[in-house]
Amino acid sequence: MQLNITFRQFGASDSLKEYAREKVDRVNRLLDRAGEAHVVLSLERHLHHADITIHSGAWILRGREKSDDMYASIDLAMDKIERQLRRYRDKLKTHHGKEKVHHRQDLVNSLKVRHDVFEVSEHRESTEPAEASQATTEASNDTAQAAESGIARLVRTTHLAIQSLSVDDAVMQMNLMNNDFYVFQNQQSHALSIVYRRKEGGFGLIEPHLPSEAVAATGT
Repeated sequence: MQLNITFRQFGASDSLKEYAREKVDRVNRLLDRAGEAHVVLSLERHLHHADITIHSGAWILRGREKSDDMYASIDLAMDKIERQLRRYRDKLKTHHGKEKVHHRQDLVNSLKVRHDVFEVSEHRESTEPAEASQATTEASNDTAQAAESGIARLVRTTHLAIQSLSVDDAVMQMNLMNNDFYVFQNQQSHALSIVYRRKEGGFGLIEPHLPSEAVAATGT
């Protein structure tokens, strides 16, 4: 397996590299077709983030976690991957044996979606003493009002390739990536669709729908 390890916001560490490699190799032995793995280790606001992605044939397994210790973050991220691998291991083997290129996949491969994640900072109460001057108070009013709704900061951007899948396989891919949603092309309807995890349990499906009048017009 080809393994790439990236360090962000702190210096590279040989011991962390070796630790991450051992963890990924252990999962690699459980996979029939493991192509490559990407490990991104970063330090943000004193928290250690581990983002691990493993490619197995057409499938992607992913685990992301953060903690006060980078070794612990790697363990937690890999635990997520291993749980999903144990859940879908037999199904992954079945799919590997029957993999075929869909006749529309060349067209779908040219489609990508961008997923931007933003962080909104919370408004903090002013700690100025009550006897502060009125001029200072008035000057800060605009800033306070703007901060009431929070300030959005772009945390990360991910570009996702669109695959042509059945709804069941899209749910499987969403779970393998430990995501709350997944964008795909529905093999049945050929529409760009989204499956998502519901708070109440289970999953939902979102896809375009033409009004009945428009469907009737296009059919005439």
